[in-house]
Amino acid sequence: MPDMQKFIDDLKTARDEAKLKIHLGSKDVQDQWAELEKRWHSFKAKAELEKTAGELSSTMRELGSELKHAYVRLRQALQ
Repeated sequence: MPDMQKFIDDLKTARDEAKLKIHLGSKDVQDQWAELEKRWHSFKAKAELEKTAGELSSTMRELGSELKHAYVRLRQALQ
């Protein structure tokens, strides 16, 4: 369970860091952010359900990793 929580916390940190700079971005960047937010909310809801099992499925870990990388790329594009 701690490993699962760390994974989710790391993803949330990447999201929060990108969110701090999103207002500096172009319309295209803001559109990308809006799409990532939809995916984040879907991930978060599914992760909450899987928390009861005490482990994230490989599909959820893959989705979370994709989201994290997208947040990092977005943040780097704004630097």
